This record gives sequence, C-alpha cells and structure tokens, in this order.
Amino acid sequence: MAKHKVQKKQTSWLVDGILFLLILLWTIPTIGIFISSFRTAYDIQTSGWWAIFPHREWTVVTEMPIPEGLDKNGVMEIEGAKGTFKEFREGITTPDGRRVIWIGNKRLGKIQIQEQRWTMRTDFTLQNYQEVLVGKEYEIRQPDGSVKIEQGEDLSNAFINSLAVAIPATVIPILIAAFAAYGFAWMRFPGRKLFFIMVVAMLVVPLQIALVPILRDYTKLDLNGTFLAVWLAHTGFGLPLATYLLFNYINGLPRDILESAFIDGASHFTIFIRLILPLSVPALASFAIFQFLWVWNDYLVALIFIGAKPDVQVLTMRIAEMVGSRGNDWHLLTAGAFVSMILPLIVFFSLQRYFVRGLLAGSVKG
Repeated sequence: MAKHKVQKKQTSWLVDGILFLLILLWTIPTIGIFISSFRTAYDIQTSGWWAIFPHREWTVVTEMPIPEGLDKNGVMEIEGAKGTFKEFREGITTPDGRRVIWIGNKRLGKIQIQEQRWTMRTDFTLQNYQEVLVGKEYEIRQPDGSVKIEQGEDLSNAFINSLAVAIPATVIPILIAAFAAYGFAWMRFPGRKLFFIMVVAMLVVPLQIALVPILRDYTKLDLNGTFLAVWLAHTGFGLPLATYLLFNYINGLPRDILESAFIDGASHFTIFIRLILPLSVPALASFAIFQFLWVWNDYLVALIFIGAKPDVQVLTMRIAEMVGSRGNDWHLLTAGAFVSMILPLIVFFSLQRYFVRGLLAGSVKG
C-alpha cells in the first residue's frame, strides 16, 4: 500500500513537472514581448530582452585615438594586445581580461578599451506605446547624441475597428446558436435529427472553400468592404461549433426544472429567457472566449471581406503592414503586438472560471 502511494506521488510530481515546463515554454515568449515593448530601440538592437537581469557585459572604460606609426596592413600592438586590423575589429582580449576593439575603418577610427562588468539594461520607456497608438512624429536619440526623427504608427483606429468587428461577431452567433440549440434539445419537429446532422457536418467544412462564393455574393449585394460583411461571415463560420457546444450543455440540464415550468404554463420563449440562458452561462462564456479570440486574431477573413481600406482596417491588418514596412523596428513591433494581446487576455481571464465547465458541457451524464 505504501509502495503504491509512493508511485502515485512520483507520477503526480512527473505530471506536474511536465505541465510546469510546458507552461514555462509558452509563457517565456510572451514575457519577452512584454519586456521588449518597454525597451528603447538601441537596447533592442544591441541586446536580448533577458539583458534586463544582472549579467556580465563588455563595458567601454576608455576611448582613445588610433596611435600613430602603426602598420595597419600587418600585425599591430595596442595596449598590450597584438593582432591584425581584422582581429582588432572583432576585438582582442588582453591577458589582464580587458578587450581592445577597433571602431571604424583604417583611416578614420578609434580604439575602445572594454572590461566585463556586472550590469542591467533597465532603460525602460513608454514612448514605444505612444508612437504605436498616437502615430505622430517622434524622436529617437542615438547613443552618439544624434537625433533621428521617424513617423509613428497610428493603431488606435485599427483597435477600435477590431472592437467593432469582434463584439458583434461574438454576440450574434451566440444568440442565434443558443436559440437553435434549445430547439434541437427541447422541441420536437419534423426533420430535427436531419437538421442537427447537417449542423454537425458543417464543422468539417474548411472556411477557405466558402470565401470565394461569399465574396462573389457580397460584391453583388454591395456589402464588400463593410463591417456587416465580416459580421455575417464570422457568424456563419462560428454557428456550427456554437450550436453543437450549446446543444450538449442545454440537453444535459435537469429536465425536472423545465417540465415544472411547462406545467406552470410557461412558453418556450419564457423558459429560454428565464431558465436556459442563466443556466447556460458556462457554455456561453466558453464559446464567447473561442469566438472572440478567433475573430480578434483573424486576418484572412478581414483581408478578403474588408480589403485594404485604411478607415476600416482591423488590428491584424495594420500589424501585418508594420511587419512589412518596419521589419527592423522591433521596439514598435513588440509594442504593437502587446497592444493586440491586451484585450484577449482580459477577456480570457475574466471568463476563464467558466472555461473548463463549458468545455465539458454535456460530457457527463447523471
């Protein structure tokens, strides 16, 4: 018996350790993006985000002009270090632990003497978020004292557009699917099983197949390039999963409560509003998380049905443009990425207590 308990505890530790490792591997990139979004452009270009923690780094202690009389095409000796010009450009370590490095070219340059010292790169700034959200011209001060002026990225309008797309595209399919799930679970009508099989079959249809026909219909109806087009598209693509998920949950609700309501003369609509919706909050919240995250992070559907109109572009489209035009400006890309992550994180953590209950909807009977 004791041996069995020891084996069970060891298995539990192993499972917990693997889960902790997986969580850590998933969390580290997010932490890196978050930290990088507050770092300066120079720090991001010259060091990794982990440089904010204490570490040993080569630090300049002395700068001096190029000594005269050196054979720049041969072996040179500078401050106790010997080597060629190419070796000095890469840096030569002296016996006392210092590094001598040649900055510049053979004609115009300087010598830096560096030592390894404990340091932390903690020069944080909120300017990255100001540049991303406001979009005005901003100044980047270089280490040599020069100032570089660049144009920021205005993501505020795209953020509002994403909200305008994601909220209706989440609420509409939930309402329709809840009515449909209640009908399949508690109402008897001809063709009920056939219709439900068709709904389940829609789960395996790739949305890419439907994009071209829907776009053709939208063009005829003059809906292309509007928010309504994206709302209808996401509603159609999300309804099969929502109906199936909510059906499993609603079908598992206690029948005694609903039968009592029927005996008291309540109509289907009253039962749905007064009983089904309050009791189905876990399933509704679970699907709301799925749908909201999918719509918020969607790029393909928005690109096809909204297009490249700047006034209606969503956040994913603007960030994709930033990657193309500012691929080296990691201080802006990381800030923009975290701006796009803030709201989904808030939604998930606000509804996560219902998440597991919603996923297990209808899986356990009795």
